[in-house]
Amino acid sequence: MNLKKLLNNVEYEVVRGNDDLDIREVQYDSREVKTGDVFVCIRGYVTDGHKYIDNAFKNGASAIVLSENLESVPECTMIKVKDTRKALALISSNYYDNPSKKMKIIGITGTNGKTTSTFMVKSILETAGYKVGLIGSIANYVGDKKIPSHRTTPESLELQKLFKEMVDEAVDYCVMETSSHSLYLDRTYGVKFSQAIFTNLTRDHLDFHKTFENYYRAKLILFQNTFNSIINIDDKYGERIYKDAGGTKVTYAIDREAEVRGSNLNMHSRGINFNISYNEKTEPVDLNIPGKYNAMNALGSAAACLCEGVDLSTVKKGLESMESVPGRCEIVTKSYDLGYEVVVDFAHTPDGLQNILKTAREFTKGKLICVFGCGGDRDNTKRPIMGKIGTELSDFAVITSDNPRTEEPMSIINEVVAGVKTHNYIVIENRREAIKEAMKMANKGDVVVVAGKGHETYQILKDKTIHFDEREVVADIIREFTIHN
Repeated sequence: MNLKKLLNNVEYEVVRGNDDLDIREVQYDSREVKTGDVFVCIRGYVTDGHKYIDNAFKNGASAIVLSENLESVPECTMIKVKDTRKALALISSNYYDNPSKKMKIIGITGTNGKTTSTFMVKSILETAGYKVGLIGSIANYVGDKKIPSHRTTPESLELQKLFKEMVDEAVDYCVMETSSHSLYLDRTYGVKFSQAIFTNLTRDHLDFHKTFENYYRAKLILFQNTFNSIINIDDKYGERIYKDAGGTKVTYAIDREAEVRGSNLNMHSRGINFNISYNEKTEPVDLNIPGKYNAMNALGSAAACLCEGVDLSTVKKGLESMESVPGRCEIVTKSYDLGYEVVVDFAHTPDGLQNILKTAREFTKGKLICVFGCGGDRDNTKRPIMGKIGTELSDFAVITSDNPRTEEPMSIINEVVAGVKTHNYIVIENRREAIKEAMKMANKGDVVVVAGKGHETYQILKDKTIHFDEREVVADIIREFTIHN
């Protein structure tokens, strides 16, 4: 593709060479550059692409897009822009022929509920007869084809490539988790969303954003780039989003008056029943996932689809046809007759842990046992808060390691324990042994909640990443118990 065409809608200055040359591919990692490519220098978490200009040139780059004034640069075309991240997003879109404009995009953001909501929207739209793509933390989907996911929202180049694959497969809608990191880092820059859903906002990612205000401002970006905002007005930050968002707005709630309203909630061990009301019509819904917060996720998902013209009866069918979401309040003992249940959930924030434990408490007839920890190299201020929540909202807790990454597991655990005010807990560093001990102490009517990793199939240690799927771990432990009994 011609470089000038690639730079369409990008404000730029030709510092050296000319913009009338053919480009083979777009790269932002100098190690991936081949002859004829354009290399875009972006700043990452750890390093800066400007440091690798010489490496990109040696690998064959025909053009470099940069934002800094450098004393010495190699003999190739140099394009200067104000912001290389925004430039990469627009260049990537142009390279793949602007695929986001050829289908409707529904973005979902919030601290909790993004993943569940994407699956709910996908199920509703597919029930309505549309072909749907999904981008999220568990996996990416192009129709029924599953593609591994390496981060919640991909870098703009990979994102536009996914959009192009969806367009090529005649996808009507792409529903995507839109993380605060991706919004702040302009991965979705230039994408106009058809619907943007706000789920909630609680403490998380302050290791990256530093302040809660910065976190909020990052989330707000989505609602300034959408035709319509779907806002949880039960959440106190939903009120603020409503005031700050652009475009048209639709609210949803359970506890307050809203355009899409949930009522008559009745939770049981395998799900929740409630009514959805919209435009003076009401439908009863029997959702296969328990928890008031999942009813809230269903309302937001329903609202987005209703605003896309899907009727309420189809919304009901779409929600009820969804069996579960991997690692989100997932009961992994359904096929066993243990007398107790084991629930795996991704809860890794104070609010997430509180939600899953309060939900599990509502269908626990005996003891509620919780296994949890905190990840390393992440916001450490939430660790004592989660220690307090995990022990106070359960009858017994096993505090363990999560993904320690470069930190010492026991150092993390000690910070969690610092917030504990009770004596109803033990510490077992090894996560598998912690789960096994919790299951050993479970009796008839008890519920064991294993929180923090959910759908993940790995554990990140200091020197390696190991396979660790908690559904498999629970099944292995059950087999061990059966053999020894």
